[in-house]
Amino acid sequence: MTDAAVPVPRVRHRVVPGAGEEHRAAPTPVESGPIAILPTAEAAFVDAIERVGGVVAPLTAATRGLVWTASSGGGELARVLDEHPSIAWLQLPWAGVDAFAGLIRHAAGDGRVWTSAKGAYAQPVAEHALMLVLAVLREVPRRLRATSWHVDELGRTLYGANVVIVGAGGIAVELLRLLAPFGAHVTVVRRSTEPVAGAERTLPTAQLGEALDDADVVVLAAALTGDSRGLFGEAELRRMPRGAVLVNVARGGLVDTEALVDALESGHLGGAGLDVTDPEPLPTGHPLWQAPGCIVTPHVADTEEMTVPLFAERISQNVLAFLGDGDFVGRIDPVAGY
Repeated sequence: MTDAAVPVPRVRHRVVPGAGEEHRAAPTPVESGPIAILPTAEAAFVDAIERVGGVVAPLTAATRGLVWTASSGGGELARVLDEHPSIAWLQLPWAGVDAFAGLIRHAAGDGRVWTSAKGAYAQPVAEHALMLVLAVLREVPRRLRATSWHVDELGRTLYGANVVIVGAGGIAVELLRLLAPFGAHVTVVRRSTEPVAGAERTLPTAQLGEALDDADVVVLAAALTGDSRGLFGEAELRRMPRGAVLVNVARGGLVDTEALVDALESGHLGGAGLDVTDPEPLPTGHPLWQAPGCIVTPHVADTEEMTVPLFAERISQNVLAFLGDGDFVGRIDPVAGY
């Protein structure tokens, strides 16, 4: 061995569209023109626009496209849009757009095309979800806290398990692919009844309880909207079989945190893997940090090393559509809120 630095592996992620998204009709073309990047114009994003023929320019009355690079700042973004009615296309940086929910609802019918990064980060997030599933099933949270050698027969397998995935976006589609080698029996719960390829069952949200009845593992990968907030409360957690585990890589607001803590401390749930929490950041000393069988990662399922090139690729795709070459990807429905 030498002291030479270990090379960083090249990231080879790809975009994964949600179930059915690849078949949606293209939106009405918009008038193209200069594109502004706010509030921070990283070199990778400037290059993503210019290498496909787009023009990056400061925000002016002539601006027709806007790439927003901050994960929040809805008030500032609203001001920019109000003062620049010429903006016809807006690209947001994340798959989840709940931070801009009020602004998006207000935008319904404004004629603008809104796009997000949904599907762009599906592979790293699905990978993280699988890691959390395996860690919780194999009692990793408890074993990491151990300070002495204690042999027991605890630990469960993912092979042949009944897995419920809530949501049918790119994360769910990619997670289905990752679960296939385990022979898991997967049920997808989504807003519509359209079957999801690779799932044994696809059920509408109204039948969530039915899906939970025999679940060994439940993975939350749904958008946070007014309808889905608090989707998993005491009743849903209690309906899961004793010993089942919950993994959340979507948004903390999907789960009633107090009910989750109670379900873990009572032993009804066999564990939880959380990359997102409510509140977030999770305060020091919060009961979830020490809850039995619980592992918390600080919203790091997709790191900057992964997201920057993936977001740059999404920008390039949508700049091409903005210029009239192809369809917009990750288009937001202002009424649905995602």
